[in-house]
Amino acid sequence: MRRALGDGYVDALRAVYRGEVPESADFVMYWWHIAAETVRHGQARRFGFITTNSIRQTFNRRVLEAQLSAAQNPLHLAFAIPDHPWVDAADGASVRIAMTVGRSEAGEGALLNVIAEQETNEDAHEVTLAERLGILHADLTAGPNIAAVGPMTANANISTPGVKLHGSGFIVTPDEAANLGLGHVPGIERYIRNYRNGRDLTDKPRGVKVIDLFGLTAEDVRHRYPAIYQWVLERVKPERDQNNRAGYRDKWWIFGEARSEWRRMCATLPRYIATVETAKHRTFQFLDADILPDNRLVNIASDDATILGVLSSRIHVQWALAAGGTLEDRPVYTKTRCFETYPFPDANSEQAAHIRDLAEQLDAHRKRQQAEHAELTLTGMYNVLEKLRSGATLSAQDRAIHQAGLVSILAELHDALDHAVLDAYGWSDLADALVGQPGGTTPLPDKHVALREAEEEILTRLVALNTQRAAEEAQGQIRWLRLDYQAPNRDVAGSTGTLELGDSETSGVVTQKPAWPSSLAEQIEVVRRQLAASPASTDALAARFKRKPVKALTPVLTALHTLGFITHEAERWRLVS
Repeated sequence: MRRALGDGYVDALRAVYRGEVPESADFVMYWWHIAAETVRHGQARRFGFITTNSIRQTFNRRVLEAQLSAAQNPLHLAFAIPDHPWVDAADGASVRIAMTVGRSEAGEGALLNVIAEQETNEDAHEVTLAERLGILHADLTAGPNIAAVGPMTANANISTPGVKLHGSGFIVTPDEAANLGLGHVPGIERYIRNYRNGRDLTDKPRGVKVIDLFGLTAEDVRHRYPAIYQWVLERVKPERDQNNRAGYRDKWWIFGEARSEWRRMCATLPRYIATVETAKHRTFQFLDADILPDNRLVNIASDDATILGVLSSRIHVQWALAAGGTLEDRPVYTKTRCFETYPFPDANSEQAAHIRDLAEQLDAHRKRQQAEHAELTLTGMYNVLEKLRSGATLSAQDRAIHQAGLVSILAELHDALDHAVLDAYGWSDLADALVGQPGGTTPLPDKHVALREAEEEILTRLVALNTQRAAEEAQGQIRWLRLDYQAPNRDVAGSTGTLELGDSETSGVVTQKPAWPSSLAEQIEVVRRQLAASPASTDALAARFKRKPVKALTPVLTALHTLGFITHEAERWRLVS
């Protein structure tokens, strides 16, 4: 936007629509917002837009969510195609687009999904569409309303993207690292670290390292590690000097986004869980703590293989594919929508141990085969796995990957893991329709009826479980994923005595009064959750939090009442349904 329109226009635009359109939204979403407001206020009957298919990603989807959930005269979607090919006849550029039609009348809309497409010789694609009628949601789906679910405290503060360098000069080869002192200058290993980005995980690792000077001043670096100082002075500072952000210019020797919160999260862990933000196949794996993750990795600060197993299961992958966005034709894993909203199973000790064992086997199998075969990639292994499950004929290259990756064993491990996770949820009735079917790690447009119905039932149950957990958390019962880190000052006497994901000292369910949040957004969210659980007076609501914050609570209630989100009847606040 800034390149095309200039800083002045963009700053003015964002100032006018501050509080209405998120600054992270694409330019087209301002027009979508304007059109939606026009229809909602009775000045037009309908509107329609062609946008890129990133309209489903979180930063754009918030515009749709606000209009569809408005307290007065909410908008309704009459028609949507979430992902459709588009070829520009002028230059042949091929992109993916979405189509949306908004209206004021309530009722079902038509959702059309592309289930097959073929290029023609006329700068176009022939597509086959499948139509479905139903209430259309902000993520351009029909069926379970995943777009409406909220984050859970149990999953909070243990996930984040990796570091964002803002300077390619920070990356060094092993030989360059040795020339800078790695291996013979004491202490330098803390500041030249192993580094992984998305392609390192899905394709072949580059084996590069990164200069990480977080925690040091420029004077510290020049005095203690002069060779490193000169390296970043010559290769990073010139680029940073051109940056518009003063913080990036002034602290040029440190990453643009150094992720101090991530460093706190994983400080005591020997390993953590990572997934590539945008990838064809949704997979999770352990990375050693000495590896610094790139911004394109989403990282979960847990070394518990039970959590890895649940995340790697078809149940979570289906949730992630439905809750996340899409970039071109690749799914995007957004931590706020895919991880923080996901309700983990209430597994007993035996179930958790079984999931943990299978996840360790899965992680070890993939790493062992890739270590033995340098040409083997994670994407290649899962491409072949999907072909096996669909019954497709394997090419000579596929057969080579199948042998090198022992992909049939990979399939067995995934099937066993899916059975184990379904059992932990108590949903084994869906196993026959789900386990071993294609589409376990990547979107499958054309599904047979039984599989489509089973996946929709999984999402329906997960949405209901998210709602149930939200009500529990509103009463102070929180199923922490990493209890020792997320709630170190918990009231042990208030524990329910049952543990999430097995009898571990680092995870559990704790009943205690939550602290009053510090940010306004969190305050609004927690009040809405509390009132969704049960109506309450101001005093009774304040009593649900530590130190009974009546004074801080009152303006939040007043604002929500003014906006029409809550009502006040018989001295009790009630959420507007």
